[in-house]
Amino acid sequence: MAAFFQKLFKSRKPAAPDRKAHIPEQPKADPETDKRAELREEQLQKLEANPDQNVAASLAVEGLTADIRIRAVNILQDESVLQRVHKQAKGRDKGVYQVARQKLQDIREEQARQQSIADTITMLTRHAREQAKSDDTKLYGARLEALLKQWAEVEPHATPDQLSAFLESIHHCRERLSGMEAAQAAEAQLQEQKRQREETLDVISRTLEDLRRQPVDSVASLDALQKTQENRWLEATRDTQVEKTHQKAYETSMMALRNYINAVRQLNQLQESLQSVSAVTYQDATPDDRARAEALVKEINWPEGFPAPESLQSVRKLAGKPKTPPRNSEDQKQQQATADNLKTILSQLEEALEANQLRQSRQLLKTAQQHFRALDQRHGKAFQSRIQLLTGQLRELTDWQGFATEPKQIALCEQMEYLAEQPMEPEAKSERIKELQKEWRDLGGSSNRALWTRFKQASDKAYEPCKAYFKAKSGLKQANLEKRKAICAELEHFLNAADWTAIEWKAVERILQTARQEWKEAWPIEFRENRQVQKQFDSLLRQLEAPIDQERQRNEALKQEIVEQAEALIEHEPLQEAMDKAKALQADWESVGITRHREDRKLWQAFRKACDAIFARRDARRSEQQQATKEADSEATALLQDATAVSYDQDEQSLTQAIASLNSVNTSLLSAPMKEKVQQEKQRLEQAAAEQQLKAGIRKWQSLVLARTEGDIQPDALPDKWTQLSAETSELDDQEIVIRAEILAGIASPDADKEKRMEIQVRRLTEGMGTADKEEDALQSVEGLVAGWCVKADESGADPMLASRLNTALDNLTAG
Repeated sequence: MAAFFQKLFKSRKPAAPDRKAHIPEQPKADPETDKRAELREEQLQKLEANPDQNVAASLAVEGLTADIRIRAVNILQDESVLQRVHKQAKGRDKGVYQVARQKLQDIREEQARQQSIADTITMLTRHAREQAKSDDTKLYGARLEALLKQWAEVEPHATPDQLSAFLESIHHCRERLSGMEAAQAAEAQLQEQKRQREETLDVISRTLEDLRRQPVDSVASLDALQKTQENRWLEATRDTQVEKTHQKAYETSMMALRNYINAVRQLNQLQESLQSVSAVTYQDATPDDRARAEALVKEINWPEGFPAPESLQSVRKLAGKPKTPPRNSEDQKQQQATADNLKTILSQLEEALEANQLRQSRQLLKTAQQHFRALDQRHGKAFQSRIQLLTGQLRELTDWQGFATEPKQIALCEQMEYLAEQPMEPEAKSERIKELQKEWRDLGGSSNRALWTRFKQASDKAYEPCKAYFKAKSGLKQANLEKRKAICAELEHFLNAADWTAIEWKAVERILQTARQEWKEAWPIEFRENRQVQKQFDSLLRQLEAPIDQERQRNEALKQEIVEQAEALIEHEPLQEAMDKAKALQADWESVGITRHREDRKLWQAFRKACDAIFARRDARRSEQQQATKEADSEATALLQDATAVSYDQDEQSLTQAIASLNSVNTSLLSAPMKEKVQQEKQRLEQAAAEQQLKAGIRKWQSLVLARTEGDIQPDALPDKWTQLSAETSELDDQEIVIRAEILAGIASPDADKEKRMEIQVRRLTEGMGTADKEEDALQSVEGLVAGWCVKADESGADPMLASRLNTALDNLTAG
């Protein structure tokens, strides 16, 4: 019968199960203790056998004891399996639920940690790449060290590709750092050379000042000083640009010193002639004596401005040369103050000499000589011998320090000679040569000409193999210069031929970037020859950047308008329209051309923030809908629990109330699975209600069937449609009506009616009925038979036996 009702209500969802299935089963007996122990032992063995994740998940949910479930959930490692167990254990097993939740939290924390490490690796790789290209050289080395320190913490987690990319960027950074350090070293060397030149000029100047105040007879110390300062100047001017004023000052001072030395040397060589001529008095001198005196003065050629020896002055007098004019007198008060200051300075000089402070002693002597030159003859005569004495002491101190540095200079000569014999890479060898030369200069040079010559020859020999390398490098510089000139020519050609009204700006940007990159790669370069080319390149870049900047500013204005439009959509309604417009703005954003990177990033952040705010509204509404769905599902679940408690065989009122409670649910808020459950339960209840109504109707039919056995039935007691239905069976007698009902109900007729039943079945087959009848039409056919039974006028009443058989057929219909 259940199949019959399913087809009767075929327009609905699947029918409820047979009411027999709702008959509650008798509770089974509790398992015996030994069976429970056996099951527990079996589950423990599964745990000991290192089960897979699915088996462990099953034990975590269905384990016999709490201990088994806890042990099983502790085995789980797979996140999806843990989520399933966590969901199933909720509200059933608090211990398993908490363990699963904690393990899930640990997994998520580990995933977050791994993600953080991955983000850090990406960030450090990007920073290394940016620093390799950055023009900011402030604290470059410190920033590189900090980057390497951070990388050391995450390097074990980096992939080979990430490690390769990071190390490549670090290699470029170190190359740049080495270049900067080399530039700094070169600058320091230039400053040191400048200091050496200044000190050389100062030494020569002080020496000339001393000679103007106090003449010397021996040229040995002066000759040594001259050679030392010449070598010092040579080293201080090697591979560097010297200011013209300094070069001129050196040449003038050194020329004066050489002239003085030559004059003293001639004076010493002609000493006997001078003595013989100076012995002749001016009154007794003959013309020959005067000629000889004039020849001696001319040969000696004593320089002007330097005091001449007494012997030379007498010869000059004899030759008619005037004496050196005396200095003009100063104000007596000023002279006395200068004398007092000189006295104090000389006392300080004595203390400095006693303390072996060479540098301070030189400065004090220089100051003292300046004061001494400012004095007239009367005031200066008292200090002359003391200054001569202190000057001698300073020379002794200088000679002593030279003696102390001579072993170090010999060691430098030996190192340079050893270096000259060693095969080395030219750059490294050149650097080592420079280091040794710097150490030589730091020692103040040497007055020993032979020692300096030895060091110079060793330096030249050591540098000889480097010449070819640097000559080739010079060729490379020339090639790079030509390459840079070619870059300028190409840029100039492009600028002259460019049509700025229809140009591809991204291509122009690439040209600009490529030109800069190739310009940097054309290195090393000769600075002097590069100056003019650099100016041309900078000028061409400015011409190229001007239209690019204008285009960038125009595009930035377009993007600013897009940002403003997006911000206006944040509160726009309806929301769907706002989201559609935001998507359209995103497409507009992509179509905008070139912009400055920093400005584009700011605009993008503002645009992204506005779009996020728009779609956040959608997410908020979706969240509200999800919350409403969750609440509606919870309410529907409670109603479903009450509805499923109503069975098929309950009274019609209970079924109607259950259906009404489910109809009160707002299905538009329900989730799809819950909506399906509610619809299925409503169909089950409606089918049960229809079945109850059918049963009630058939019971009423049976009462009317029995009522006819007692006589005629009042027409108002019958359904209105029965009059029309009875017309189809008006020709059938009561026996045939009953037999037909038994055929439709599928029950046997009495033996006395078998022949009649066969005849009726044959007739039904002839009429196209019989087994071909559809079950949904059977109820209507039976109802027509019952209508024909009840509508018949029969004062004596129907046969009770036939009425009983008819009711039995109706019972069989409802029980089928």
